[in-house]
Amino acid sequence: MTPKAAAAIDEAEIIVGYNTYIALIRDRIAGKPVVGNGMRQEVERCQKAVDLAAEGRSVAVISSGDPGVYGMAGLVLELVQKLPEDKRPACEIIPGLTAANTSAAALGAPLMHDYAVISLSDLMTPWEQIKKRARLAAEGDFVIAIYNPKSRGRADYLNQIRDIVLEFRSPETPVGIVRKAGRPGMNWTVSTLEKLPEEDVDMQSTVIIGNSNTYVSGGFMITPRGYKL
Repeated sequence: MTPKAAAAIDEAEIIVGYNTYIALIRDRIAGKPVVGNGMRQEVERCQKAVDLAAEGRSVAVISSGDPGVYGMAGLVLELVQKLPEDKRPACEIIPGLTAANTSAAALGAPLMHDYAVISLSDLMTPWEQIKKRARLAAEGDFVIAIYNPKSRGRADYLNQIRDIVLEFRSPETPVGIVRKAGRPGMNWTVSTLEKLPEEDVDMQSTVIIGNSNTYVSGGFMITPRGYKL
């Protein structure tokens, strides 16, 4: 969380967010009115926030990571645009630290060159389209940061992506796995594409697959930018 985001939460009258994320900032929002709900209730949640803001209330909508990267910023803006122009509340999107950037810092410097971020959640995106994007990123030799890599209902998705990437990269390609990035209990490990199926990965993990030049030294994943040394 950036200092600006923390200040916005402190200054807001009402806090709106997914219950799991609200719990992460419970100490900061003690005493404030909270509007929280669960998964797949994003539209209702953001609509309530927009309605309250349109009434003149100061509202903070909470997302994990960065609100504009798989967060709620886009949905909030879409809902605001549905209001008559003279009724639209002012909106400010305050960035946070993405899971990819936070995870990369723990692992070393795996994102030093071009990279793609792909979520394996197929709630909003068809699985065939996700696989196509992964294939193109692998063929283009992008470093690939994977969000939402595994759940009970998608236990094999990560292995399918790994098999696609193996068509273009060595089995020894470094892979970093960071769990609970930026949160208490954060931990990480560096593995390889070959050994990825053996690693402990869940929905709280971010997986970073190196490109063809990524290597490991001193325990750090390093993707060379191309400087002459």
